[in-house]
Amino acid sequence: MKLSDLRPAAGSNKAERRVGRGHGSGRGKTAGRGTKGQKARTGGHVNRSFNGGQTRLSKRLPFVRGLGNGRGALRDVYTIINVEDLGQFAPDTRVEPAVLVASGLMTPAEGRGLIKVLGNGEIDHALTVRAHKFSESARAKIEASGGTIEIIPVKVYEKTKRRDNQEQTQDAKA
Repeated sequence: MKLSDLRPAAGSNKAERRVGRGHGSGRGKTAGRGTKGQKARTGGHVNRSFNGGQTRLSKRLPFVRGLGNGRGALRDVYTIINVEDLGQFAPDTRVEPAVLVASGLMTPAEGRGLIKVLGNGEIDHALTVRAHKFSESARAKIEASGGTIEIIPVKVYEKTKRRDNQEQTQDAKA
């Protein structure tokens, strides 16, 4: 094999389409652009957000009802773990988000979020369970089996200046 034998792979280099080269080329006259209009002109293109003269979607969206918190964007979303799921752990185990992810009860993304333990099912051995929330029945069942619960504190952000100003103006109006 010599340097002069090298060729690009078959079909990898396609010839550029030559438009406006006469009737016989199949792309003469209007060169495949149709007849007149904005898109037939040089540099004439329509913005992606243009909606045919109708108000564009980006301007209509703020007025769509229920958009503000669709699909729980601002709501706290908890991953649910039941007491019966905790039964698979050995007695005196410390059950926390990392352990739940390792056991396959939650995905890693859910493990970084909020967790709530519900009281569905039974447990017969003591565990130390760490989560953000517990239902009353889950709390009673875990403690009745000799276990303990630990609530993981949820980070609460301080009020911003803007939010503080809004509250002051509302107090002044009242």
